[in-house]
Amino acid sequence: MIPRTTTLASIVTGVKKRLISIAYGQIGMMQATAGFFTYFVILAENGFLPMDLLGIRVLWDDKYVNDLEDSYGQQWTYERRKIVEFTCHTAFFASIVIVQWADLIICKTRRNSIIQQGMKNRISSFGLFERQLACFPVIMLGMTFPKNVSS
Repeated sequence: MIPRTTTLASIVTGVKKRLISIAYGQIGMMQATAGFFTYFVILAENGFLPMDLLGIRVLWDDKYVNDLEDSYGQQWTYERRKIVEFTCHTAFFASIVIVQWADLIICKTRRNSIIQQGMKNRISSFGLFERQLACFPVIMLGMTFPKNVSS
């Protein structure tokens, strides 16, 4: 066992601090941004612009409100709103998975190119396969995957 010295402790602590700041500070923020961007793009494509979403949650979840207007004046029933909501949830999940693929490749090839580095690490390759497997229900069951699972 290696005795703990102040030099070794400071090196390990410095590595941990740098790894944690990259993992949670940069990569985590980019993943969250990608997820929310996808969420708001889908809502905007369906007529609910981001500024009009503020304060709409109570009406959105009310089963008896079947004439909720979007940003363009189109009326939405409860069922149609929930389909859009489940689509947003699924797209958020898929975008996080895709960003994690990119993060794995970026972290592996921080100094070397992908050709120099290669993908020989079995655990990393399994991680990519596992993330592809996570997106499989989204592709097979469609964008309303959470609704299909819950019913």
